[in-house]
Amino acid sequence: MRPDDFDVIAKILKERSGLVITPDKAYLLESRLTPVARKRGLKGLDELLSSLRTAGEDLLREVTEAMTTNESFFFRDIKPFDQFRSIVLPQLLQSRAARKSFRIWSAACSSGQEAYSLAMVLKEEAARLPGWKIEIVGTDISHEMLDKAKAGLYSQFEVQRGLPIQLLVKYFKKNTEMWQIDSSIRAMVQFREFNLLHDLKPLGQFDVVFCRNVLIYFDQPTKSRVLENVSRVMPDDGLLYLGGAETVLGISDRFKPIPEQRGIYGLNRGAAAAKGVGSASAGR
Repeated sequence: MRPDDFDVIAKILKERSGLVITPDKAYLLESRLTPVARKRGLKGLDELLSSLRTAGEDLLREVTEAMTTNESFFFRDIKPFDQFRSIVLPQLLQSRAARKSFRIWSAACSSGQEAYSLAMVLKEEAARLPGWKIEIVGTDISHEMLDKAKAGLYSQFEVQRGLPIQLLVKYFKKNTEMWQIDSSIRAMVQFREFNLLHDLKPLGQFDVVFCRNVLIYFDQPTKSRVLENVSRVMPDDGLLYLGGAETVLGISDRFKPIPEQRGIYGLNRGAAAAKGVGSASAGR
């Protein structure tokens, strides 16, 4: 691959998705974009890369989606979901008791397993939530992944990764070679196309944000900008989940770690006030 071709696609990916790809990851271009070239009847990766110089929106979107499609699985790194059930949910039940509602955002949700895992946790805790209105919103930039998430159809391999057998039996039905998640769980989640680099305000405010294993694909300025924007759609007592290998330290002063709860961050009200940025209290 010619260096100038690599530079073209690297720039496209950075501008459209925030993804930073370095020359040592050039092998990913071949593995993920060769199927795109084949689908479009192009001779190979070189011809596809040449086409990108004058590409229309459809090809740009297809290439971006191919490069940013990341794997997901149910109850990934189980601890965040245990924390949500035992620590975060009781706090929400207390702090939101007056209005009996809260909203959760699964950012860069891929094929929906994280959002559906949260829905199953809440379904299992239904006895504690009579009369509550709970919204779970999953967003991603990939049409293909969102279509898969909305369908709620997963392979045997996908349901074997992290999903407890009792929840598989309870909330899934076999559909030919696939497993279909129950309509009651699908109804608990809204999936929307959305780019994390864009203005987040149209999504509304969220009490809990899951943005796990996303920032690792961004450079430092983009990480900082995303965290800044996320903080603006959270109430003062909102909570942010990041992946186990991610941190806000040295990146953003808008969040601070929650003591003894690795991976969970609260808003740093002092930093927000110093910058003159208010964060509504979500009706508390």
